[in-house]
Amino acid sequence: MLGYPIRVRWILIGTVATVALIFYAVPRFQRGAGQAQKKFSEVVETIEIPPTQQFEAPPPPSRPSIPVESEDEDIAEDITIEETDLDDFDWDAPPPPPDEGPTVRFIPYDERPEPIGGYAAIQRNVRYPPIAQEAGIEGTVIVQAFVNKKGKVTETVILKGIPNTGLDEAAVEAIRRTMFTPAKQRDRPVGVWISIPVNFTLKG
Repeated sequence: MLGYPIRVRWILIGTVATVALIFYAVPRFQRGAGQAQKKFSEVVETIEIPPTQQFEAPPPPSRPSIPVESEDEDIAEDITIEETDLDDFDWDAPPPPPDEGPTVRFIPYDERPEPIGGYAAIQRNVRYPPIAQEAGIEGTVIVQAFVNKKGKVTETVILKGIPNTGLDEAAVEAIRRTMFTPAKQRDRPVGVWISIPVNFTLKG
C-alpha cells in the first residue's frame, strides 16, 4: 500500500513532464514550419521571360551552273564575219495572207485558163479610180483568182497591191467582169487558181 502513492506520484510527474514537453515542442515546430514556408515562398518566384523573336532563315543560294564543254569542233580564231550590205537588199516582202478568205491551193492542169479576148479584155474592163488619177498613182496589182469550170472568176486574193488608192478594188472588179476559157486537165474542164497582173497607167 505504501508503494501505490509513490507510483501515482511518478505517473503524475511523468504526465506533467510530457504535457510540458508537448507545449514546449509545438511552438518550435510551428515556427520551423512557418520559416520553411517562408523560405519556399521566397524561392518560388515568377520571372517574366521576354517573348522570343523568330527570324526566318534566308533560302539557300542556288547552285552555280557547271559549264559543260561543247563537243562541237573548235572554231578557228582567224575567222572574220563580213559586214552585210543592206543597200541592195529587197525590203518589199510579200504581203501577209488575209485573215479571211479562200485557202489557195494548187490544182494541176494541162491547159491554163485564158481571158476571152486576151489580157486586153481585162484592161478594157479596168475603171481607173478618180482618187488615184488625181494623185497620179500608177502601178501593177497582182491578183490571184479562182476560175471555175465554167470560166467564171468566183474568188480573188490580192498578192501584191497598192492599198488605200482604190487600185486593188478596181483590179478585182476588172477580173471578175472578164470571162475565161476554163482550164483543162486530160481534156476535162477544172477549176484552178491563176495569178493575173493588172496594170494601171495614166495616159498623157
